[in-house]
Amino acid sequence: MKNKYFMLFLFFIFSFISCDILRTSLFEVVSWSPGNGYQSEPEKINISLDFSHDPDRASIEKNFSLTGDGNRVIGNFSWNDKKMTFSPLTPLEKNTDYTLTLSADAHDTKGLSMDEPFNRHFSTRPNDTRPFLLSSYPEMYSEITDARAEIKLEFSVSVPIKTLYENVSFSPSMTGIWRLENDGKLAIFIPAEPWIQKTRYEIRYSTSLTDNNGMNIGNDFLCVFTTKIDLEIPYLVSAIRITNKNESIVLSADRGYSSAAESPIENQDWEKDDKIKLVFSKPVDSISVKNYTSVENGPNLIMETPVGYETEYIFKFESFPAYESRFTLRVKSGIKDTSGNESKEEYIYKMFANGKYSKPPMLAGIRIPMSPNSGADNELIFYDMNSLFKDFPITGENYPSGENVKTWIELYFLTAEDASIDLFSLMEIFRIDTSNNVISFSPRQIKDTDFSTAEPHIGMEEYKRVEIIGYLTNSTNFGVVNIQISAGLKDTLGNRNDKLQKISLLK
Repeated sequence: MKNKYFMLFLFFIFSFISCDILRTSLFEVVSWSPGNGYQSEPEKINISLDFSHDPDRASIEKNFSLTGDGNRVIGNFSWNDKKMTFSPLTPLEKNTDYTLTLSADAHDTKGLSMDEPFNRHFSTRPNDTRPFLLSSYPEMYSEITDARAEIKLEFSVSVPIKTLYENVSFSPSMTGIWRLENDGKLAIFIPAEPWIQKTRYEIRYSTSLTDNNGMNIGNDFLCVFTTKIDLEIPYLVSAIRITNKNESIVLSADRGYSSAAESPIENQDWEKDDKIKLVFSKPVDSISVKNYTSVENGPNLIMETPVGYETEYIFKFESFPAYESRFTLRVKSGIKDTSGNESKEEYIYKMFANGKYSKPPMLAGIRIPMSPNSGADNELIFYDMNSLFKDFPITGENYPSGENVKTWIELYFLTAEDASIDLFSLMEIFRIDTSNNVISFSPRQIKDTDFSTAEPHIGMEEYKRVEIIGYLTNSTNFGVVNIQISAGLKDTLGNRNDKLQKISLLK
């Protein structure tokens, strides 16, 4: 019986000794090349693994892999005792990150497997060429109040826009679009909707984010920021008239008036090509500004300021306001800021389009010689716009019936300040129409200097004078003579009179 227990004791002793021998004789890779880190000559690299035991070569080759930036590298195996060498079919590439893997299923000739997989990394990229983040907005642990704030990441080198969509994420999730500036070094994220107020956000990008050369960034990045509730209501600070000389004139708002004896506040001297600038207390949404700003009894407005959130917006008119017309600019409540706060007040501005540079050219009178070839006294007769059906005393003595007599007609115009008559415009639309063919006039020349009569008509000295020279043919008939200018008369400032102007006389 004693011998039986003694034999069991020896069996357990040898069992423990055998287990210890196996534990201290692991099957593993004892050395490898080319080693970790940067390898400057990838074309010379062969991979080698030295094993602690005699390896099962088929098992090793089956469980070995080499990848470059995720792409498998193909090559040939060679052996020298316990050392395996892997030679790529084509030289390894520069600027590439390589991963060497031997799974734990690899074993030696006696079936002893590796305790854990063998994973190693090396790179043919110089570390100083990796992209890195120079700055970010918002900054770490900062607080933003703009619900439409853009995220800005500035990199040391240019990055492709595709890598931003694939490797930058937000928590809580936020959709939007990326755009690149500064030659691709500045990445800007524009959120598709406002940031949620009073919320903690995380911006994270992975090591897979690459530059334009495929170099990854090497390190994860995390930025944390919070949003702060903005309860400030936006309001209109001022409405400003912008002239074509870039002068700014603040408009006076009409707050209403209490009785018929009082007049509304009116902003006079509006010029045809003036613009409107609206200035708000904080950035507001361009769409809401456009929707809640209108003109009554005038041309439509066109917003010149680009779409977005701005404090200032500029509008022009779709067409020129009619001269001496009155129109009203109305800015309604409901204009939104970046946090969704809406303006509460309505603003009304009344305008009078009577600018001194916008007056269209208007005929004030005409002067015609009754005796054009008599020398000193040409028997000049003047007619103003009120001379309806006055006598036109043209006679056969100075204008023989049926003969072409060279003569002239002077026209006097009231114009905008610093403006002259567009002579080509006048020549195209000036004519004399008659009933019963009493006279005909064929214009040949037009001028606004060096007149046939030196002195203008008394009282017309400040008016613009134009002379039309031509041939007048009289007849023995009697009837109405209409001296008229059709719609479309222009001046040198671009003002246009769209009305027919006419003086009707009787012969």
